[in-house]
Amino acid sequence: MKTVQPISEKLQHRSFPVLGLSCASCAASVQSMLSSQAGVSAVAVNYANATATVDYDPAAIREEDMQSVIRSIGYDLVIEKEQAAEVVEKSEQNRYKKLKIHTLWAAILSMPLMVISMWGMDIPYAGLLMWILATPVVFVFGGRFFTSAYRQLIHGKAGMDTLVALSTGVAYLYSLTVFIFPDFWASKGLPGHLYFESAAVVITFILLGKLLEMQAKSRTSADIKKLMGTQPTTATVIRDGRAEQVSVNAIKIGDHLLVKPGEAIAVDGNVLSGMPLINESMITGEPVAVQKEKDAIVYAGTLNEHTSFEMTATQVGSDTVLASIIEMVKNAQGSKAPIQKLVDKIAARFVLGVLIIAAITFLSWWWLGGAAEISRGVVAVVTVLVIACPCALGLATPAAIMVGIGRGAAMGILIKDAAHLQTLAGVTDIVLDKTGTLTTGKPVVQEAVWLEYNDQLANILLAIERSSQHPLADAVADYAASLLPHKDTVNGLTHATFLPGLGLEAAVNDINYYVGNARLLEDKGIVLNDQSLDHFLQRHPNDTIIYFADGGHKKLLAGLALADTLKPEAKTTLDRLRDQGITIHMLTGDNSATASHIAAQTGITFFEANLLPADKLTYIEQLQRAGKVVAMIGDGINDSAALAQADISMAMSKGSAVAMDVAGMTLVGDRLDKIADGIQLSRLTNKTIKENLFWAFFYNLIGIPVAAGILYPFTGYMLNPMIAGAAMAMSSICVLAASLRLRYRKLQ
Repeated sequence: MKTVQPISEKLQHRSFPVLGLSCASCAASVQSMLSSQAGVSAVAVNYANATATVDYDPAAIREEDMQSVIRSIGYDLVIEKEQAAEVVEKSEQNRYKKLKIHTLWAAILSMPLMVISMWGMDIPYAGLLMWILATPVVFVFGGRFFTSAYRQLIHGKAGMDTLVALSTGVAYLYSLTVFIFPDFWASKGLPGHLYFESAAVVITFILLGKLLEMQAKSRTSADIKKLMGTQPTTATVIRDGRAEQVSVNAIKIGDHLLVKPGEAIAVDGNVLSGMPLINESMITGEPVAVQKEKDAIVYAGTLNEHTSFEMTATQVGSDTVLASIIEMVKNAQGSKAPIQKLVDKIAARFVLGVLIIAAITFLSWWWLGGAAEISRGVVAVVTVLVIACPCALGLATPAAIMVGIGRGAAMGILIKDAAHLQTLAGVTDIVLDKTGTLTTGKPVVQEAVWLEYNDQLANILLAIERSSQHPLADAVADYAASLLPHKDTVNGLTHATFLPGLGLEAAVNDINYYVGNARLLEDKGIVLNDQSLDHFLQRHPNDTIIYFADGGHKKLLAGLALADTLKPEAKTTLDRLRDQGITIHMLTGDNSATASHIAAQTGITFFEANLLPADKLTYIEQLQRAGKVVAMIGDGINDSAALAQADISMAMSKGSAVAMDVAGMTLVGDRLDKIADGIQLSRLTNKTIKENLFWAFFYNLIGIPVAAGILYPFTGYMLNPMIAGAAMAMSSICVLAASLRLRYRKLQ
């Protein structure tokens, strides 16, 4: 029994690679052993990506102690932090190479065994030859199963290796007694069949299955490997005016780097000089390269497609965006979906259940058929033990989750964990913030009407707005600059005064000019009575209107309508979501007129305006009380409470860090169409999980009774252990193949 000790408040949370896992029961054994250790608070072992996520008290248990415990049952825990990836990769390469050699030799020795068993039992010394051929296959190339089974047994554990060792061991030992003591079996009136070929071929098929499984499992993590592969190992740093090649690990914040065309960027930073075209598809999922100007942010792992440029390093090592994404995806792939808890419980008890069924099978053959049927009873036991290995069951959920989350990352959809991936599939209602989510969050001039225009006046407007810090000033300045061929502001701007709630007053060459709302012009005695202005206002009932006036001559010069604009993909994205059966809601702190205008443009029926953060939270709670599964999408700190309350939360990556931290899903690149992609990907992943589990259970539900001989009384058919071994291997391959389809399924 686990000794209960007080756990310190400073629990460590860490994922360790586990070496040597061969089935779901193996993962359960590792999890059980770690959970039983004093100082360990929580453990989750994922068979698909071979990791153990552990919460432990370093004051009560060391990592070396956990490693020692796992080694005692035939596996290994990689505790090195810096070299973990290299250790795992080297171990997997060695394991694959060794498995390939063993499989090849097992097949070479098994083929003549099958030939002899089928057509050559009458040749001289047939039994001796079969024994000589089978022994190295079973105990050398299949020795791993016996060693692992023994180590698990001394700790009271059992797994797939136990089933393989028992099944092949029983077939081999039975055949050996028949070969060495044939007179004994004959004197008892019992048939003395040799099953050396069954033991050897079962080992061969299982080794082949494991070989194919390793290949398939490596492809389930292809997306994360692709992300990791975008990180360069060296970079060109400019120091003391000289360019030198250095390791990426040697780069420090503030270093100046030179990035040449075709090179991947080593760290996050800002452009110092040059205007490169950067392909950010590995982070955002967008294939079109983006033009970067001075001070623009560039990210590690992205590719410079055109012209050399210099940059300043701002984030290095594990602090880069790419490193954060890789770490997040790794953690997500290692997490368990709620449905996996049930599967884990079944897998943990599965082997014991199979052993009981095997015992009942043998006793039933003996009891119903007498001593004459002992030989068939042995075959049935061997077949039951072989066919019932729970590999497919253990792979059904985590393999699909690894592929689904990996594909999401490649598309710029970062999902925090498997639970969020599973919940996302059941979303019935989506609540969207308006500003920065549905819209660009950056107002622009929609239309301007000039009552009097010349370049000098446009220059004055540009100069005034560039002197302002008001949120709308940039939009007006950009518009004014677009009118001018040289975009040079006038000289003579002596001062600009901000008038709260009204606008700006500025003196240019001793003449006062005003930029602001209608109230400002009324206060300054400037009349707004031009007919063309009336038509202009009628065309923009929901937009913000800014006026430009000459105070010296008391006349209006121009009117400008400003509005936030919908993202280009907003309408099509919302249509896709409706096609998926999802109801759309919009919540905003903006005024009712603006909210109504945006809702009309996008076809949103349910919307609320003038809301505080607490109001958004209440709205979501009301939907949940009505039985809805609610997703909330936002990008600001004011959305964080609503994001936390929603069943599934999504944040835009250009939004606040608070919103992204709360969110279960982050959309890199801020494209709304990724919402629909994420939901469809989640539904496909969940569908794949259910299909995998169905076929894994169905395989065992049908396979075990047939292996036990249930068809024999009616058809005279007994399942051959060799066929059972092949079927067991193929069941795992089929589950992995079904999961890998997620990488290529089209999202519509």
